[in-house]
Parts: sequence; structure tokens; C-alpha cells
Amino acid sequence: MPTIETDEHKALRSAVAALGKRHGRAYDREALWSEAAKLGYLGVNLPEAYGGGGGGISELSIVLEELGAAGCPLLMLVVSPAICGTVIARFGTDAQKQHWLPALADGTRLMAFGITEPDAGSNSHRITTTAHRDGDNWILTGRKVFISGVDLADATLIVGRTEDARTGRLKPCLFIVPRDAPGFTRRPIDMELTAAEKQFELTLDDVRLPGDALVGDEDAGLLQLFAGLNPERIMTAAFAIGMGRHALAEAVEYARDRQVWNTPIGAHQAIAHPLAQAHIDLELARLMMQKAAALYDAGDDMGAGEAANMAKYAAGEACVKAVDQAVHTLGGNGLTREFGLASLITASRVARIAPVSREMILNYVSHQTLGLPKSY
Repeated sequence: MPTIETDEHKALRSAVAALGKRHGRAYDREALWSEAAKLGYLGVNLPEAYGGGGGGISELSIVLEELGAAGCPLLMLVVSPAICGTVIARFGTDAQKQHWLPALADGTRLMAFGITEPDAGSNSHRITTTAHRDGDNWILTGRKVFISGVDLADATLIVGRTEDARTGRLKPCLFIVPRDAPGFTRRPIDMELTAAEKQFELTLDDVRLPGDALVGDEDAGLLQLFAGLNPERIMTAAFAIGMGRHALAEAVEYARDRQVWNTPIGAHQAIAHPLAQAHIDLELARLMMQKAAALYDAGDDMGAGEAANMAKYAAGEACVKAVDQAVHTLGGNGLTREFGLASLITASRVARIAPVSREMILNYVSHQTLGLPKSY
């Protein structure tokens, strides 16, 4: 497993960092999205045959991390190219690939992802959004919550459940639901979290879809679902690491310049050591993220699942600690709008909570990795 980036990855990291620096904290989401698309960053993970860069999640995670480190993360990178683009590239029909992948790669279309439900959370075994056949069509009914960027998206990749004809059990399936589909409605959720992308509750009231709205094989079930969930966890780690790096950089600059009793506060170990520890934690999280991305890009879905969960956990914890220490380093200035760190106190919690809580990751590791019995 490589632990040192290739020259190509270093060049990509440098170029995206320069883009992020040009836009900075006061970035305009649409302008940054448009420029990133023109430079080929949005579709860097998608197949070259469909206008992408031919890379993988390794490359896309670099893009998101560096934009986050510059203070201008694009959350929809997690959703549109990473989850939806990957699933369609791996399992979509030729027609779905032709229709969606070039547009996702050049940024002219966006796709949201809907799995979380009010009662089931992200537990795919408890999802109540159901799909049943009606002739050549599908009928979807259900609800989703905390779905990002639906107002920006041309369609949403919805996780529903269909009945297995052999067993009668419900199994997960993925459907492309256009934003203007009759019966498909959205309601914004009033969030205290300040972000460029809004959160929505979705209602699917007997939404009728053509047969070709189904992505992949009706019997593939969890295989297709986790093809999207592993990149989601890896990209969430990139999002968290970028945010943590941004907060840490602000704190380090302040600690170098801020003087009390004619000495920079960064000279005091009470300030310097926690910042050094935050840097170490972020670097360790990045190593696990790189491992997870490398495993996923190599086609090792099982190995990537474990590593992606660990990367997401480590990055979420490192991000929260880095932001907290950054704000503490600046003291009162850490709570001012001028320095832009106070809003990250709330934002950093997202990486601990979404797309799966740290407690569920600990469950995964204790059961799947350590072989301990389940409590549920």
C-alpha cells in the first residue's frame, strides 16, 4: 500500500490548492463549481470515455481536501460525482452513463443522493421507501430526510426497497428520480448550521418512474448500495481533514504573530503542543483515507469498507479537535466573524454525525473486524 503520493497526485494537490486560494473563505459556490468543472476537477474520478479524468476516489478526495483546506469546500463533490457518478459508472445502463456521466463530469448537471429516513436513519434494512412494479413502470412511495443540495440537483438517486420474487423479502435498489417528477416534493429543513448547501426532507407520493429509472441489477442489492457508501465515507473524511487543516492553519498563523509580554503565544508549549497534536491527528487520518481510497480504486470493496469507516471516524475526531483547539488558540478572536472559525464549531460536528455516526462505526469495527457479538 503506497504511503507517499505520486508526482501526479502532488501536482493535482498543488493545482487545486491554488484554485482554493484564489476563491478563499468568501467563495461563491456557483463560481467555484464552474471553475472547478472547467479545470476538470469535478469529474476527475469518472471514466475518460464519458468526459471524466479517468482517475478514482483517490484523486477526487484530493480535490475536496484541498478546497476545504483553503476554506471553500464543495459538499456536493461528496454526492454528485463521488456517490452518484460512481454508482452509475459501475452499474448504470449504457443509456444512463451516456446521459449522466458527461454532465456530472463537466458540472452542467448535479445529482443528489437520498438514503436517510426519519425512522431508519441510514439503516438500509429498515428503509421504508418502497418500489413496486406497475407494468413497465415503477411506483415509489416514502420519505427521506437530511438530503443535501436537492434544490441544486437535476435528479436524486433514491434508495428504495423492492420485494424479492423468490423470498418475499425487501431488498435495496437505486432509482434516478428527476426533480420535476409528479409526486416528488421537497421541504427545506431549518438548520442552524450555516452552509452553502441546504438540507431537505423529501416526500415520494406514488412517484411513477419508467423502467429504465432503475440503476443496475434489481437483484444486486447491497453490492450497488455500498459502491456508493464507501466513496461517501472516504469523501467525508476528505471534507473533515480539509476543514481541520484550514482551522489549524489559521491558528498557527495567529500563534506566530500574536504577542503577549513581547513573546509570540506560539512559543508557549501550552499553545504549541495541542496544535502539534492536532496536526499529527489530521495526518494520521489522511493516511487511513488514502488507504481506503486506494483499496476502493483497486476494486477491493470489502477491504475498502473497513478502511473507509475507520478513515471517516479518524477524520471526524481529528477535525473536531483541530477546530476546537484553533478557536481556543485565538481566544475571543476565535469567535469573531473576522477570523471565520466560530462557524466551524458546528460544521465540524457534521463529520462525526454524517453520513454515519461514530458509534455505528465503532459497532462496525467491533463486529466485522474484531468479531465481537452484537448487542442488537
